[in-house]
Amino acid sequence: MFTGLVVERGRVVASGPRRLEEGLWLEIEISQELQERLPIGASLAVEGCCLTVVKKSDDGVGESSDEQSESGGDLCSVGLELSSETLRRTTLCSLVAGDRVNLEPAMTLGDALGGHWVQGHVDTTSDLVEREDADDFSTFWWTLPAGYEASFVEKGSVTVDGVSLTVAAISNGLFSVALIPHTLAVTTLGDRRPGSRSNIEVDVLAKYVAKCAARGAATVTDPSIQERVAVLEAELERLRNPCIGDH
Repeated sequence: MFTGLVVERGRVVASGPRRLEEGLWLEIEISQELQERLPIGASLAVEGCCLTVVKKSDDGVGESSDEQSESGGDLCSVGLELSSETLRRTTLCSLVAGDRVNLEPAMTLGDALGGHWVQGHVDTTSDLVEREDADDFSTFWWTLPAGYEASFVEKGSVTVDGVSLTVAAISNGLFSVALIPHTLAVTTLGDRRPGSRSNIEVDVLAKYVAKCAARGAATVTDPSIQERVAVLEAELERLRNPCIGDH
């Protein structure tokens, strides 16, 4: 479980096979501080996608150079494996060496829930259609993912590339969010331009509510259910009025 608050941006060092049936492996350069929080088998959200750490490099990627992490510490790396399902659902299959990625380790008991409940289970992807930059904030408009419209509400939560955001508006098949300069500076969203694609995870609570509501609507229109309801209503009315039907 995550909260959608990115702790740092990592850099893709290398990647493996890209064929969907074989999956993909990634090596990502991260700070030593973050790596110390990630034992083998730990969960790490990469661009909003929950992945498992399968390898760690303790040598320090930047040890032989002048490179340091964005926080100023030494650099290390972690290895991660991606399944074919992950490649189909996310943008991770397009990553190449040098790309920056948003990173967040799994939350632990006692951590502040500063964003919202994020599973790291990316639902789909969406294209950035428009970016409006102002002095104090920027407004981004993404396409509203087909099939997930019911999970989007104004002032509700959505995760975009691992960042917990608030839906500002919904209009004409698009949804918008307002981003402050800090968010643009510390996440990969600052690099996004119209035409780029992002990972989308809808609010898990909204997802379950939408499914239950759809199931309830289907139940009400089921003829067999309607017949049973009519019989029960008639029986309830008879119990309320014992004289009904007596001659």
